[in-house]
Amino acid sequence: MTLLSAIPYFWLALLILYVLGYTLNWFPFSDGYDLSLTPDGSFPYIVSVIYHAILPALTIVISSMLGWLLTMRNTMITTLSEDYVLLAQAKGLSERRVIFSYAARNAILPNVTGFALALVGESGSGKTTVARMLARLYPATAGAITFQGRNIASGGRSDMRLRDYRRYVQLIFQDPFSSLNPTHDVRYHLSRPLRLFGHASTETEVMEQALALLQRVSLTPAEQFLVKYPHQLSGGQRQRVAIARALAVRPTVLLADEPVSMLDVSIRLDILNLLAQLKEDERLALLYIMHDIARARYFADETLVMYAGQTVEGGPSETIPQQPKHPYTQLLLAAAPDPDRLRNGSGRMLTTQARGEIPSLVTPPTGCRFHPRCPHVMPSCKERFPARTELGGGQWVNCFLYGEGNVTPAAPQ
Repeated sequence: MTLLSAIPYFWLALLILYVLGYTLNWFPFSDGYDLSLTPDGSFPYIVSVIYHAILPALTIVISSMLGWLLTMRNTMITTLSEDYVLLAQAKGLSERRVIFSYAARNAILPNVTGFALALVGESGSGKTTVARMLARLYPATAGAITFQGRNIASGGRSDMRLRDYRRYVQLIFQDPFSSLNPTHDVRYHLSRPLRLFGHASTETEVMEQALALLQRVSLTPAEQFLVKYPHQLSGGQRQRVAIARALAVRPTVLLADEPVSMLDVSIRLDILNLLAQLKEDERLALLYIMHDIARARYFADETLVMYAGQTVEGGPSETIPQQPKHPYTQLLLAAAPDPDRLRNGSGRMLTTQARGEIPSLVTPPTGCRFHPRCPHVMPSCKERFPARTELGGGQWVNCFLYGEGNVTPAAPQ
């Protein structure tokens, strides 16, 4: 329950207003305002305003506030029973900090669930470049990147300091071993962001929060992992430490650059499930970068398909794999192993015809960059990039096969 959940109490307040105003005639609306003034003052006018306007308004405000306070109280009670809050209390976190850092924040801020966006495409399509630009590791050479209404594009044009931006946006790298310093233990990796961003100041606070972070990423017993070095951990454990380090900043946006591609198949699902759970618990906005468009269906709310630096199709993750529209999306799905894709019941697997390689992004083709490999290429494809065409249900595509586009392209963001 959140501030928005107080809306139903507004209608309850109107009902109370009706009962008090019309039924009990406490401040009847039908009398209107008495604008006449006595010769020596405006007393009747002031009484009329209070009687017919201020009292009804106060009835609505007080009823709505009482309802909101009730829902906020229930939310705080629910939050205080969460596992991560109980763990913080068990580690000695003060009662005041628990209330203000967890319960009050969750009760006042909008209680929206996390959102996950999958960015898929083959190697060389520019997915990692997009993530590093969003993390401000690469400067934007053109356009703007807008965050919270401000331009955060680097290169001297940013409206937000880098450290302030990193407080909200964190990146999980593809290779967990190279992203961790081999000369420092896990405690060091977690304590640095806690101190830099002001979440812990004393050694006791650092230890408490570092242990809590390891618990949240399922590295238990946390005390043993805290003193280990990266080379003493498995690939999955290193990636969990990298995730815990990103969470130490308490971000609102998490950029996951193929977080499982360097891990064994047996533990990939565990890491993806962990990120999905953190998305809900921490209310994170997640950007998944991955090659497997079929996997995006299970871990993302929406999917964007990128080819050679251009997004060519997007929409709900349930819809894209089942109803792919762009020829490149269809090619990606055809390349994914599917035991049900047989030819005329003969038992032989259908094969996908090879259609060349992704072009160089230094000298990309004109128009739609997929046209050298597209089986449906038209002359217009070589001349200009197609505008976006809305297909309904949140799905859209940039392809001349579906028209000239019915949406005016937005300014580059």
